[in-house]
Amino acid sequence: MSYLDAIILAIVEGLTEFLPVSSTGHMIITSAILGIEKDPFVKTFTVSIQLGAIASVIVLYWKRFFQSFNFYLKLLIAFLPAAVLGFLFSNQIDFLFERVDLIALMLILGGIVFLFIDKLFHETEENGKTDVTHATAFKVGLFQVLALVPGVSRSAATIIGGITQKLTKQTAAEFSFFLAVPTMLAATGYKLLTYYLDGNKFGGDQVSILLVGNVVAFVVAFLAIRSFISFLTNHGFKLFGYYRIALGATILILYWLGIDLQIL
Repeated sequence: MSYLDAIILAIVEGLTEFLPVSSTGHMIITSAILGIEKDPFVKTFTVSIQLGAIASVIVLYWKRFFQSFNFYLKLLIAFLPAAVLGFLFSNQIDFLFERVDLIALMLILGGIVFLFIDKLFHETEENGKTDVTHATAFKVGLFQVLALVPGVSRSAATIIGGITQKLTKQTAAEFSFFLAVPTMLAATGYKLLTYYLDGNKFGGDQVSILLVGNVVAFVVAFLAIRSFISFLTNHGFKLFGYYRIALGATILILYWLGIDLQIL
């Protein structure tokens, strides 16, 4: 992997991790275009640069992370369902990541949902709640379980989960960002642990490539989050719906044409 490859992947990660468009689907397309070799380090890199992305959440909302113990309790409650099921069914989930056609289908189905979600919950935006209770946090956590299926999008599942619990779009999106911190920390830690347990070590330029990737992911995610809240509040989900459908259809067409589109 070159530094240019790392920067491009980090830009894609930063742009898509917190948007409801599936970072997995974008990594498939990007890796195919760049022709990046699928070795253990590259696979670890694509997960590890999430650290840069979640750091942007902590910096943007640092005051919220020093509020109270109750804030962390809500995150723990929401985190546990996907964490437990993800651990219990890790082999099956890894197998799903081999199904590029499934990822494309989930993108398209999620996009169709987005075309109608604003109308279905328009009253929620006008009279929605801005406080996340423990019960609401748990229910959002159950929605995050859906994101164990690649292509669903973690942010899409959790934001929609929040809206179904009568949260405003902004509150649902922000809680989705907060929930990403423990979720992605766990995923990154697990990936790094398995990388070492498999006998791999970082060598050559790999450490500096990781650092560059995380810095780029941080900067891009920082800008993406600030723009996304404003866009979502003013314009809703419909544009994301059309985008997901177009991306999913593109992946399916390339897949049917026999182009190698394996996830990194």
